[in-house]
Amino acid sequence: MPTEIVTTDDLREFKIELLKEIRQLFAVNRGQPSKKWLKSCEVRKLLGISPGTLQNLRVNGTLPFSKIGGVIFYDYEDIQKMMGENQQKNNFPFQCSR
Repeated sequence: MPTEIVTTDDLREFKIELLKEIRQLFAVNRGQPSKKWLKSCEVRKLLGISPGTLQNLRVNGTLPFSKIGGVIFYDYEDIQKMMGENQQKNNFPFQCSR
């Protein structure tokens, strides 16, 4: 097995190529999950909500869903749309009360 010497220039070039590939991956996904359809546990984790809150979003029609064989799926785009439609604007500076 032949021995190969790795120089600092080789490592620097590898780093640049690696960072370029990582940036391309982020640009493609733009921070979105790699899946279009998410299960309830994934949605709860994404939004930081309880099972009851997620159920309320389904029941009152706030968040559309599909049910297949007892498993509930949510479209990631519907989640983004719901969050955008319910975004609140507050003109007051944030202050914590003690």
